[in-house]
Amino acid sequence: MPLLQVDATPLGPCLHGASQPLLPALRRALERPGPVIIMTHGFKFAPGHPTACPHNHILSLDPKLRTWKAKSWPRGLGYGAGDPDEGLAIGFGWSARGTIWNAYKQAEEAGLCLADLVSMIRQVAPDRQVHLVAHSLGARVALGALPHVPAGAVARVLLLNGAEYGAAARAAIESTAGRAAEIISVTTRENDLFDFLLERLISAPEHGDRSLAQALPQRPNTLTVQLDHPDTLPSLERAGFHVAPGRARFYCHWSTYLRDGLFDVYRALLRQPDHHSLARLRTLLPEIQDPRWSRVLPWPRPDLPALSFLSRLPQARLSSGGITSSTMNQ
Repeated sequence: MPLLQVDATPLGPCLHGASQPLLPALRRALERPGPVIIMTHGFKFAPGHPTACPHNHILSLDPKLRTWKAKSWPRGLGYGAGDPDEGLAIGFGWSARGTIWNAYKQAEEAGLCLADLVSMIRQVAPDRQVHLVAHSLGARVALGALPHVPAGAVARVLLLNGAEYGAAARAAIESTAGRAAEIISVTTRENDLFDFLLERLISAPEHGDRSLAQALPQRPNTLTVQLDHPDTLPSLERAGFHVAPGRARFYCHWSTYLRDGLFDVYRALLRQPDHHSLARLRTLLPEIQDPRWSRVLPWPRPDLPALSFLSRLPQARLSSGGITSSTMNQ
């Protein structure tokens, strides 16, 4: 079976809907060669919930919940086809219902549980590559696990419209495991409203901190990919990936996994990381992101020649009327 369903519980990581212990099942599942990819969801999901169980939704090979957002992540990442070297997919569920404040707190606890799961994998198969894929508040779970696992325990982390702050990401990236991992944040201006709401509803750990889309620390092992930058999809096309444009005119929190063709990119990033190195990606993709609200407000493009210097001056005043680039990004 190429997919294990695991839940975060007060007792640690446990098999979903089963009474047998996780470790023996993990040992058997890890006999299959190939990468280990742990996938985790965001807000409003909860294991066992009749209409919002992630294991019947995006973390399933065949989603039982028939909604427009129920796209199988395991199949998109190359599991379920019967290939002998497809490796192991792990759907990691955690309780993300209730208020946004409760879910944000629960994500921190789930991160510790995810760290226990990664450590168990490391114990059973110390040489296997482990990758993490997370959407929305799942980014807080994935980043929260990094400071609690050893160096090399996680190879790549894909954060899809991550709902977390830059300071939290910095703490994760500067940990022993974080310095050894590669963190790719996939964003889109379609998510601006949701980033804005996070910053208004959840207190930032540091004054003036921003969400990941605006504040992922720039390090040799980090990369931000803005899908709806005008140059991104043509660049991916030249690299052999056909990714559909966004479906929504303005806002869509799920665009980073619902667009047709995106999982071809993610599958390549996680199954062929050496071929698709961060250095190669940087040569392909635009270096500067569009500012927040640029889908709905006619802000000047920062990469136009006449204004290119503004991208290097984030606090520069844009006019005598008192508009600054920090204001523009809010």
